[in-house]
Amino acid sequence: MKFERVHDYPAPASEVLAMLLDPAFREAVCASQDALSHSVSVSSSEPPSTVEVRQRQDTSDAPGAARKVIGDSVETVQHEEWTSADAARLDISIPGKPGHLRGRITLVDNGDGTSTELFDAEVKVNIPLVGGKLEGLIGKILGSGLRRERETGLRWLAGDR
Repeated sequence: MKFERVHDYPAPASEVLAMLLDPAFREAVCASQDALSHSVSVSSSEPPSTVEVRQRQDTSDAPGAARKVIGDSVETVQHEEWTSADAARLDISIPGKPGHLRGRITLVDNGDGTSTELFDAEVKVNIPLVGGKLEGLIGKILGSGLRRERETGLRWLAGDR
């Protein structure tokens, strides 16, 4: 399943990148996502840099068929490899479960004091018969998490830290 998101920010790409590579920002995102538990690791404040965010989310409100596969909570591992100031490889996995999201993040400076973060990825679940339904559910969960990341980013860039 194709997964695309666009986040517009009222700040130049250099400020958005600094935010994305700040462990305190990633901690704030986990708090905004109501993670049951989490850990954050950022290797450097500038590219090349690796970001890893592990978190456990409650899935008790997910459909029953999905909970049979993923359980009452799900751990995700978000791994980003920022190879340059404007591009990263993205891999979000679900340890022990047959699903992942893989793709790219592109950060574009719009030249007017704003920037755009583009997510272009693929969600894949390798379970016969129900894989497609689970891909939709996983896409929805990850999309919700990225929406909260953007909301946290907007507050962060406005100085609310």
